[in-house]
Amino acid sequence: MSPVIVPVGPDHFDRLRALFDRISDDFEARYFHPHPFTAAEAKIRSTYAGRDIYVLMLKHETAIGYGFLRGWDANYAIPSLGIYVVAEQRGTGAARTLMDYLHAAAARRGASRVRLKVHPDNGPARRLYERLGYRFRPALEDGELVGFLDLPGVL
Repeated sequence: MSPVIVPVGPDHFDRLRALFDRISDDFEARYFHPHPFTAAEAKIRSTYAGRDIYVLMLKHETAIGYGFLRGWDANYAIPSLGIYVVAEQRGTGAARTLMDYLHAAAARRGASRVRLKVHPDNGPARRLYERLGYRFRPALEDGELVGFLDLPGVL
């Protein structure tokens, strides 16, 4: 069965909380810090009703990935993208699938570009982003590289 990507909603609280626990315990996730990974934050994300987008990647009803496009609530024209995929799914194409989904969602919303930040030492993520076409600024922002991807016209 292929993974499915769904918008985070109230029915996903338990799966999101379990995934947040995994993120908190994953040494590789030290590079992924968009917000705290607590039960309280899982409740906030699962009941969220704004313009930003939060999604889960599910495989056999288990959360194996998390992604978002945010910044629209703060009136930014260019949303920030972030993803996390559990360790056993890395290298399987799951991260690319999640990225493709979020790129399409941003384009459907009329975004012409997306941005993301990646730690310079996070080689696997940086290579994925470069393969997808992200271009990075030479200067660091808060110790991280900032990359942009121009999106095709609205899908």
